[in-house]
Amino acid sequence: MHKIAVIGGDGTGPEVIAEGIKVLSAMNTVGDIACTFIPMPINGERYLKTGELLTDADVAAINGCDAIYLGAIGHPDVTPGILEREILLRLRFQWDQYINYRPVRLYPNVVSPIRGVTPDDIDYVVIRENTGGLYTGVGSIENKGTAVEVATQSMIYTHDQVARCVRFAFETAQKRHVDSPWRGLSDADRAAGYRGCVTLCGKTNVLTYVFDLWERLFYAIAAEYPTIKTGYTHVDAVCVHMIERPQVFDVIVTSNMFGDIITDLAAVTQGGMGVAAGANINPQGVSMFEPIGGTAPNFTGQNCINPMAAIGAAHLMLDHLGYHDAARRLEAAKVQVIQQMTSMIAGKMGYSTTAIGDRVRDAYLAMR
Repeated sequence: MHKIAVIGGDGTGPEVIAEGIKVLSAMNTVGDIACTFIPMPINGERYLKTGELLTDADVAAINGCDAIYLGAIGHPDVTPGILEREILLRLRFQWDQYINYRPVRLYPNVVSPIRGVTPDDIDYVVIRENTGGLYTGVGSIENKGTAVEVATQSMIYTHDQVARCVRFAFETAQKRHVDSPWRGLSDADRAAGYRGCVTLCGKTNVLTYVFDLWERLFYAIAAEYPTIKTGYTHVDAVCVHMIERPQVFDVIVTSNMFGDIITDLAAVTQGGMGVAAGANINPQGVSMFEPIGGTAPNFTGQNCINPMAAIGAAHLMLDHLGYHDAARRLEAAKVQVIQQMTSMIAGKMGYSTTAIGDRVRDAYLAMR
C-alpha cells in the first residue's frame, strides 16, 4: 500500500487534484493500484491564519509517504516569493528532488499555436536540474536603496549535481526507446545504431565556468551510452527550435533556470497549461507530481478549470511508483476524453471540471 501525501494547495489546485483523486480512487477500487491518500493542509490560507508554511509536523508526515501529489501553491494576499520559496522550493530541497521531469506531448485534438504541427512533431522530454543553480538563494544586496546598490545572485553547481542530472537524462532516453529507435533520427543515425538523442541546453559562450562543467560531464557520461546520439544547443536556439522544428528533440537536459523558462514555452506549444504535467523526482526518495498551470485564482470555485494536467500528473506518479500498466491505461483514457473536448482552455472545454474527471474515470474503467 503506497501512501500519497495530497497537497491541494491554493486557488483551483484543490479542484483539479480532487478530479485526480477521483480517478485514482476508482483504480484503487478495482484493484489496479494500492494507494491511500493523506490530505495535507499546506497552503496560503493556512499561512495567513497561522503564519505556518512547511512545518516540522508536515515534514514528519510526508517522510512516511511514498509520493506527494500537489495541486498548486500561491495566494493573491501573500507577498510573492514567500509561499514559492518556503513551500515549493523547500519541498524540492527537503527531499532532494533533483530532477524536474517534463514530458512535452501534443495530443490529438489539441490545438498548438504553432501552425501546421501534428502530434508526431511534438513528443519530447525536458530534464531540468531542480535543486542547484540560481535557485539555491546564494547572493546578496549591498547598499540597498541607494544609487550604488549592487545585487548578486550566484549560479552554483557541483560535479555531483550535474553528473546525476545528466545521467538521468541518458537513462530517460534509453528507456524511451527500448522497443524502437527514436522516430526523429536520420536514416544514417539509425544505420549507425542510435536509438535516442540527448541535447544539452546551455550557454557555453557566456556562462563559461558553469557550462564548461556541464559540457565536460555531458560528453564524459555520453560515452557510457553509445546507442544514444548527443548534441549541444544554446538555450536561445533551443527556444527557436521548439517553435520552428520541435521534432528534432527527444530528451533535453538543462540547468534549473533555463529549464524553468523553456518548459513554460514547451507547455504553450503543446496546447497550454491545461495539459502540461510535471514531476519533481528523487529516484531514491519521496517525489512530487503536479500540474503546471498554477493556482488560476480567477477561476476558483467555478467548476470550469481543466483538470487534465492534474490527471496527467497522476499518470506520472503511478508510473514512478511501478504501476506501469495502470499508468498506460490512464494515459489512454485521458487521450480518449481529450478527443471529446472542444478546447483545453478553462471555460471553453465543453465540460465542467468534475465532468471531465467523471469521463476519464469511466473511460479508464471501460478499458479494463
